[in-house]
Amino acid sequence: MPVTMTKPPDNPSEISGQALENARREKLRKIISLGIDPWGSRFDDYQAIGEIRRRESEITTTQTEAEGQHAEQHGPRVRAAGRIVLMRDTGKLIFANVRDWTGQIQLYIGKKQVGDQNWSLAQCFDLGDLIGVDGELKRTRTGELTIFADKLHFLTKSLETPPEKFHGLNDPELRQRQRYLDLIHGEGVLPRFLKRTKIVQSIRHTLASERFVEVEGPTLHSIAGGAAARPFITHHNALDINLFMRIALELHLKRLLVGGIERVYELGRVYRNEGISPRHNPEFTMLELYQAYGDYRAMMDLTEKLIVNAIQAIQADPAVGQEFKLQYGESTIDFTPPFVRRTYDELFQEHTGVAGSDQAGIKALAEKIGFDTAGKHPDVIKSEVFEEKVEDKLTGPVFVMDYPASICPLTKRKRDNPSVAERFELVVQGMEVANAYTELNDPDLQAQLFHTQLAGQNEEESMAKMDHDFIRALRYGMPPAGGLGIGIDRLVMLLTNSTSIRDVILFPLLRSEV
Repeated sequence: MPVTMTKPPDNPSEISGQALENARREKLRKIISLGIDPWGSRFDDYQAIGEIRRRESEITTTQTEAEGQHAEQHGPRVRAAGRIVLMRDTGKLIFANVRDWTGQIQLYIGKKQVGDQNWSLAQCFDLGDLIGVDGELKRTRTGELTIFADKLHFLTKSLETPPEKFHGLNDPELRQRQRYLDLIHGEGVLPRFLKRTKIVQSIRHTLASERFVEVEGPTLHSIAGGAAARPFITHHNALDINLFMRIALELHLKRLLVGGIERVYELGRVYRNEGISPRHNPEFTMLELYQAYGDYRAMMDLTEKLIVNAIQAIQADPAVGQEFKLQYGESTIDFTPPFVRRTYDELFQEHTGVAGSDQAGIKALAEKIGFDTAGKHPDVIKSEVFEEKVEDKLTGPVFVMDYPASICPLTKRKRDNPSVAERFELVVQGMEVANAYTELNDPDLQAQLFHTQLAGQNEEESMAKMDHDFIRALRYGMPPAGGLGIGIDRLVMLLTNSTSIRDVILFPLLRSEV
């Protein structure tokens, strides 16, 4: 009789992984055999674990007169739901830690206390399962706050084995691609994204208190305007036209300013078909707002208020309230208001040794750095040198004010110096976080600047990018205004000590797995 040889597995981990899944599926079958739905059902009246932990003060201790004089605890009855993240089975006793989005707590599951049916169910528990529990909140002998269970509820079976504690989530791409795992098992990940939500809520609350109204503008534009960026292009079949995913929110919000919405903002996604880096994602969140009868100095005051209020909103103890020093990497950022305000030329000279008005000196410095200066406007050269030699040295927060007017086509000029634009950028840790203008509302000058900005492109490209309707809107009269844009993702990075933009965007753009 011939002997059949079995080829060893190419990847032993695949076999062990299959064995682990088979074990979980066997427990799934046992749960069903107990007459319990392994995928759960409605579970009412449970309390957040964070709220349960705050009830620790309700636990009382009394001395018993019986022999041995031992203390007896009484605590409130509680009901919790969460995911099992730690479990120890000692035979007739199981200690398990369950976690929800507000915290984590230990469970004491004793065979005697829960009864045979619940004990049989507990034998089917695995790490990652979602369960509910009823019991009494007390402390163990070691002082650990614990729910002493008397009833168990099965809410969802996890068929996948959690990643290894120390090795499973070290790959940044795996964490971003499988964000659900990152949220469940990554240290501090869920709290970071909940902080992002609080920051956005705080921004909306602050703007509402300042009488701003929120609107929703179109994400598909017929003209890629409002910023100098490469757009994503799509095609509308019914109209047979190309459209652009918006690269900015600006021009439609200004149309609303013309229409009489005097304080208006949008907090939404914008799309730029450009590079990916720790500070750039092609899809990101912007806040843009416009305030009639304001200017860029009013926008500085508002920017400070937005950021300070957001910091207070994410503090663990809001009662403390006035601590605005936040850790960022190995640095500490002091957001205590008022933020420093410096002019562009002051900072340029301070960090390069060349005066901002010295065009020949700036050009020589640019060529020394290695920049190509041929055919470039002097202010463009100056801007490139500023980005290379100055921005990274600004730990901030610092308002960099009064930019060269020629690189700010949507900005009003200073009355006493038309070569300077009333613009600021808020720079923190070398990153531009906010950008604001005293808005240009002269339709003729705006049209002229648009044409200058589009110079060098062929006529067809220029006409495609020239927003004639926006110029028409300005002719009807846009009030003098201050405008502000804040990159929400970068702000969240700074306020949550995250060094990559991908760590504050739930689903950043990634290469295809295939």
